[in-house]
Amino acid sequence: MKKIYLDTSVIIKRYVAEQGSEAVDAIYEKAEVGQLAIAFSLWNIGELLGVLNENRRRKWLTEEEFTNAVTYFDGETSKLARLKTIEIIPITTKIVTEAWNMLLNYHLYQSDALQIASCVDKKSDVLLSADRRLVEACRKAKLETYNIEKDEEELRSLIG
Repeated sequence: MKKIYLDTSVIIKRYVAEQGSEAVDAIYEKAEVGQLAIAFSLWNIGELLGVLNENRRRKWLTEEEFTNAVTYFDGETSKLARLKTIEIIPITTKIVTEAWNMLLNYHLYQSDALQIASCVDKKSDVLLSADRRLVEACRKAKLETYNIEKDEEELRSLIG
């Protein structure tokens, strides 16, 4: 089964309507029926909650929209875990030290380097992101990667 690594810029699109949300919805739907697996780092959960909270603080999300997004994320993640079609990758010493190497070699932020190291460590088939710098770094590292907002044709082929 193909394993797709999602960074936070992709996960957020599942819970807040943005460019690329339709593709993310298709990925989650395929995971729900066992046609692919999703992976992301434990780090992404904190980032997702931080983005949702900041959107609430700025009044881009109402209290109700914020609560619904967090509740939906929690329930959906739990469901996919029961179905064994999601992998939440722990932050290990091995992943962090690999991230340091990537940080220095590709001039990345620690959080981006952590995404790549997690993806590689768990042998994900592809990494999806909306972050241009992260996509470029992944390509330099010879990882199959796509920008969820720009690589529509490739994503259609990937998702099916």
